[in-house]
Amino acid sequence: MNNSPTLGFNYLVQGFELIRKPGIRLFVIAPLLINTLIFGLLINYSFTQFGTWIDWAIDWMPQWLDFLRWILWPVAVILILTVVMYSFSIVANLIASPFNGLLAEKTEELLTGKEVVGYETTLQALLSFPKSISREISKLLYYLPLALLVLIISFIPVINVAAPVLWFLLGSWMMVIQYCDYPMDNHQQSFAAMKKAIKMQRMTSLGFGAGVMVGTMIPIINFIIMPIAVCGATAYWTEQLQQNCE
Repeated sequence: MNNSPTLGFNYLVQGFELIRKPGIRLFVIAPLLINTLIFGLLINYSFTQFGTWIDWAIDWMPQWLDFLRWILWPVAVILILTVVMYSFSIVANLIASPFNGLLAEKTEELLTGKEVVGYETTLQALLSFPKSISREISKLLYYLPLALLVLIISFIPVINVAAPVLWFLLGSWMMVIQYCDYPMDNHQQSFAAMKKAIKMQRMTSLGFGAGVMVGTMIPIINFIIMPIAVCGATAYWTEQLQQNCE
């Protein structure tokens, strides 16, 4: 079984191709609109605060690295973008979760030619919102202890220089958790089973998640990254992850 970051990124590229398929485009609309609205509002707010956040991040770096301040600025930008964009994604996915589940369902049916017993209609997807919220809370509870650990490391002298990388890796891993959960939840896979499956192909999963994470940081792309990631994660599920659950 192939297990590489390149394979994971290729699934994200496949997601971009899938959202343009005639049988999928209709189900892309709701996630696309929600993601555009949330990112548009929050990015507008972030522009007014970005300078303050950058100054805070640079001041938080060890004083003995002041001679590298010209390097620390881009590092601080990466740190802020990683934390802020992942936070935006949490909000957008929380609201769009029922529609993402429906999109994953239709994508899998297109890929496999087999019916997936799921939402079937947009109304059914909306009625499933309480269940979707519960699943999103599970992801948040999984994330918080890991984020706390990285936050603690961020304040420890010397080793905190690795904090931007750790935040990026954490954000990338959570993107895999976030988007692979939609097709797996459609097949009644538990949250624990989902985590186990993606850990079995850790490098592929990180390649996919890192691609999504970078996509959230690129203007224009960050507006459409949600449906792309849902479709890409569904392709990943049908071709790789499903075998880990059998």
